[in-house]
Parts: sequence; structure tokens; C-alpha cells
Amino acid sequence: MKKSKNITTFSEHLDKQYGKKGTAKREEFESGFEAFKLGVLIREARKKANMTQQELAEKAETQRSYIARIESDSSDIRLSTLMRIIEKGLGGKISINVNLPELKSKGKKKLISV
Repeated sequence: MKKSKNITTFSEHLDKQYGKKGTAKREEFESGFEAFKLGVLIREARKKANMTQQELAEKAETQRSYIARIESDSSDIRLSTLMRIIEKGLGGKISINVNLPELKSKGKKKLISV
């Protein structure tokens, strides 16, 4: 595919706006984006289950305002609360994937999954 001189890829936009992957500003952006996706995931799952925020909060043993803050990306979420929301509130299961840098010879790093 031929690239137009006036078109910027999303990756190029992120590099320009937040710096290359691995820089502090880019890592901060990516971390915030993950939290945003989590809020969207919870909101969409709640809506698919035809539940209000109040109903989800009652099932998950938390406050409606807390569910609203999570869904609008206005609050960090504790793992224990996330588990209650997903498991008790939505009847799901949580699967966590952790990527850690593995130190290699000559200073090169590689990500490993645990």
C-alpha cells in the first residue's frame, strides 16, 4: 500500500504526541488508556446484562457512584473490587496476563509473559 505524504498513521501520531514506546510520557499515556478500556469494558458488559449502575453496584457490594467513576475513567480500581464487579456483579471470570522485561546479555530486553 502506497503511503500518502499527508496521512499519518495512528502509531506515528502517538509517537509525535507522546513520544516513542518506552518513554515515560508514552508509558503514562498507555497506562491511562488501559484504565479507560477497563471502564468501557465494564460499562458494555453491564449494558449487555441489562443492568443499571445501581444494580451492578448492589451485586458487587459497592456504591453506584464508584461504578460510575470507573466507567467514566475517573477512578483507579483495586483488584479486589474489580474481581467483585466482574465475578459477583457480572458473573464473569478474570484472567490476568503480566508482561515483565527479561534482562538479556548485552543489555537487550525482551518481554516475557507470566
